[in-house]
Amino acid sequence: MRKPLSLLLIVILIAGVAIYISACNGQTTPASEKTTAVKPLTIVTSFYPMHIATINITKDVPGVEVVNMSQPTTGCLHDYQFTPDDLKTLSEAQIFVINGAGMETFMDKVVSQLPALKVVEASRGIPLINGYGEEGANPHLWVSISNAIQQEKNIGLQLATLDPEHATLYNANTTTYVGKLEELRARMRQTLDGVEKRDIITFHEAFPYFAKEFNLNIAAVIEREPGSEPSAAELADTIAIVKQSGINALFVEPQYPARAAKTIANETGAKVLILDPVVSGPMEADAYLNIMEGNMKTLQEAMK
Repeated sequence: MRKPLSLLLIVILIAGVAIYISACNGQTTPASEKTTAVKPLTIVTSFYPMHIATINITKDVPGVEVVNMSQPTTGCLHDYQFTPDDLKTLSEAQIFVINGAGMETFMDKVVSQLPALKVVEASRGIPLINGYGEEGANPHLWVSISNAIQQEKNIGLQLATLDPEHATLYNANTTTYVGKLEELRARMRQTLDGVEKRDIITFHEAFPYFAKEFNLNIAAVIEREPGSEPSAAELADTIAIVKQSGINALFVEPQYPARAAKTIANETGAKVLILDPVVSGPMEADAYLNIMEGNMKTLQEAMK
């Protein structure tokens, strides 16, 4: 589960916001600079998939800078700890692009202290799947290509509204990237419709939207929370499922250790393969497309 910020840290961060804003408001700019300086539009993204989506929409838009708040190796924000550097980054931005659906709720109190910061929520209007137990909605929307398409449209529309001067460019870039996503989705559907086996075992709760889109059945999940090793009983249950179902592959994620999966594989003879939820990788516009293409090839080979 995502760990809440301590009360003391929240107080310190909020105080920092007040001091920072006060300092900025107290600065004066020479008259000559006031007439010539053009302030760039800074957009901060919460984590990797939001960054890739946003840089496609803002491609070649003049005066717009996109900064990712978390490190590209962070992965999902399950246990992310907000830092003073993050506070500085957000304080200097005008727009904050988030996934929503509960992924970034640990930041609500800090963001509320930045009234000038406009929040763009990518998950707006997308139906959610309930998470495991009492965890609320599953926030891993982008792992479904159809949801990624809707998130792209949501971000593009909201950026065009907040920055109308560049609305035409945002809209054109959104249309171009959505076209690429739709083409990939069509190929993946054609490829995965032909696989013989539909049952899969995934590493954690990142793939329900993906499985729903491509008519796959998640028979078991190795670790409900990344980094929380399954109990002996949970391992035994998963081993039994693998043996009974004839599943021949266990899918782990490149962002996390695969110890539990290897234990299951040793007991069942199943292969351990990588299925990437696109939460880290190169900071390149085509990264999502390339990673999902790799997922398609892995599934096609594993599920013959």
